[in-house]
Amino acid sequence: MATVLLIVKIMPDSPSTDLEAIKNLAKVSMEKENAQSITFEEKPIAFGLKAIFMKFSFPEEKGTDIVETILSKIPHVSSITIEDYRRAFG
Repeated sequence: MATVLLIVKIMPDSPSTDLEAIKNLAKVSMEKENAQSITFEEKPIAFGLKAIFMKFSFPEEKGTDIVETILSKIPHVSSITIEDYRRAFG
């Protein structure tokens, strides 16, 4: 069983969206799917809108479809993009 390192860009639907609520739901949802070492970073996009970049390790055999499906169901999330996917060694 290999492990992959993922960076997922989560776009909220408006600048007034509660980013902390999205982060909490994303963390809980992905931990249920065996994601580990979850961290978040916010980056400004435009006009007050910020994207959330979620970084975590994940079992490779589960694939990225499950990640996209779970995170896209979070309220006030506009889109999900896999920004980086790397196989972890060690």
